[in-house]
Amino acid sequence: MLSKRIIAVARARALGAPHRAAALNRTWEVARNAKFHSSRLLQAETVKVPQMAESISEGTLKTWLKQPGDTVAADEEVATIETDKIDVSVNAPAAGKITEHLASEEDTVTVGQDLFRFEPGEGGGAAAPSEGPKEESPKPETTDKSEPKDQQVDKAPPAPPSPSKEDVRSKEAQPGNKKEVKEVPKEKESKKPKQESAPAPPRVPGSRNETRVKMNRMRLRIAERLKESQNAAASLTTFNEIDMSSIMEFRKKYKDDVQKEHDVKLGFMSAFTKACCLALKEVPAANASIEGDEIVYRDYVDLSVAVATPKGLVTPVLRNAEGMNLIEIEKEISSLGKKARDGKLTLEDMAGGTFTISNGGVFGSLYGTPIINLPQSAVLGMHAVKERPVVVNGQIVIRPIMVVALTYDHRLLDGREAVTFLVKVRDYIEDPRKMLLLS
Repeated sequence: MLSKRIIAVARARALGAPHRAAALNRTWEVARNAKFHSSRLLQAETVKVPQMAESISEGTLKTWLKQPGDTVAADEEVATIETDKIDVSVNAPAAGKITEHLASEEDTVTVGQDLFRFEPGEGGGAAAPSEGPKEESPKPETTDKSEPKDQQVDKAPPAPPSPSKEDVRSKEAQPGNKKEVKEVPKEKESKKPKQESAPAPPRVPGSRNETRVKMNRMRLRIAERLKESQNAAASLTTFNEIDMSSIMEFRKKYKDDVQKEHDVKLGFMSAFTKACCLALKEVPAANASIEGDEIVYRDYVDLSVAVATPKGLVTPVLRNAEGMNLIEIEKEISSLGKKARDGKLTLEDMAGGTFTISNGGVFGSLYGTPIINLPQSAVLGMHAVKERPVVVNGQIVIRPIMVVALTYDHRLLDGREAVTFLVKVRDYIEDPRKMLLLS
């Protein structure tokens, strides 16, 4: 009885097999013709303009470093946004591919605005399959394979010779051809009027072109701050001359050892920074600032160092410079200068500052009156070193001289404090050993 049931089930399955096969074929055909979309599209992200700082809410989209279709690695820089203080980098949140830009270069973008679309994935998805080698059309055999290889000769028919010019002329002159060659006598050819060239316009010496370039945000901010300083501070400048003989001898004696041991160049900036820090302790008003109707005095020195960049002058800050030695100062100044030239300064690098040093001497400046960096009360201007005749112990001698200038806010400092500060700096530079006694 059981065997009969098994046979009946087997027969039913056998009879239904063609129907199931047809259904399977139809299912496979539908699946093959269906257009499936990548699941990564469901994971596509929109990257927004990042937070830049509390005081910055917008910027100018300066450069797209990646274009739609480019693959990026995690945290790779995609765009640069220029603000009035720093350049902000926008990085990819993960490895993937840029699919769309949502803003153009030179557009003003705000914090939280959609910036670009991004498709996550390993390297932005698989690369397009490379095309295989193209199949070349078979060339007609020009050799007889029955012959030995060393005796096979290329039997391709020679190319027909190209007709010469004389043959072409003779064919064209035949009565059956439609084209006829008419020879023009040389006399008639010579009688044809020649077209006279138009006279060239007179050359105007020099150029009168004008080029308009939009000011970048940093330059606009610098202009605003400088004008604000002129309007707010009661600026006054005092000058002095410094004999650089001792500090130049000190630098010449130790610069090679410092370069070899600490991998940093020993310059004049570290000596002037140290001299200013010591002088600011004796004249604290030069390290103070006005806030409302109060004067804020500080026990520390956050020294702003003016650095020229292609976009304008920036003043990164040397924190607690009063506690550094000459080598530490040189290392920090070198690091900040490199970051400034590479456009990698952050707001923390430039925030604050209680006193500023500006070295125009590296560009050859002999005299100048620097502008106060508000809310600071004073700025020291350094200039180029030039040999000059000076009187020493009743004798005229040649000495390397630097002119230094101190621009100060007369609301905080009187002439006595300003001149005292500058004289202290001069004394420390002319005899560096004094700085060792007080540091």
